[in-house]
Amino acid sequence: MPHILIVEDEAAIADTLIYALQGEGFETTWVSLGQAALEHQRRQAADLIILDVGLPDISGFETCKQLRRFSEVPVIFLTARDAEIDRVVGLEIGADDYVVKPFSPREVAARVRAILKRVAPRPSATLFQVDIERLLISYRGQPLTLTRHEFRLLQTLLEQPERVFSREQLLDAVGVPSDAGYERSIDSHIKSLRAKLRAVAADAEPIQTHRGVGYSYSPANS
Repeated sequence: MPHILIVEDEAAIADTLIYALQGEGFETTWVSLGQAALEHQRRQAADLIILDVGLPDISGFETCKQLRRFSEVPVIFLTARDAEIDRVVGLEIGADDYVVKPFSPREVAARVRAILKRVAPRPSATLFQVDIERLLISYRGQPLTLTRHEFRLLQTLLEQPERVFSREQLLDAVGVPSDAGYERSIDSHIKSLRAKLRAVAADAEPIQTHRGVGYSYSPANS
């Protein structure tokens, strides 16, 4: 459950944000001072900070400057000022978004979700470790027992995530001329590869089928 730190000195505004964010499934903490926010982030790091610009002790801008000395946590500024220079300054010192009061709490919650989705670690080829010299590929820490063709096929897919390879291109990658009439043998290799991957992670589907075209490696499904 993502943890959102709300830094806002007006209780009524903080309450509306807490209600909206908790309704979206977020955990929230509220503090009213910039120094308290810095101490909280050092002690118990939040996943995102909603930071009011006009705080009683130090400004939200100064809070963000100090925050960036030790944390890259995403920051959304809240402000009553809509001047372009304020937005520019806020973004230049490290904010990820800027919301002008009055605002819709639901819109802020949607922006929070969008930023967290954007900065979330993405599954990638790091789930796979490729040892070219030993012709070995490990998946989620487990070595796969692959034939030479399966190794080259999986290696080719991993090298360019999301790229759709035709059967002919994959044949070339494994060293079989595409004019040799073996296009459908790729399907057999893919079937075998999928079985070996599912033996490690039954609910994952790293290799995607594109009907009438070919195959791709999808990090998001790994």
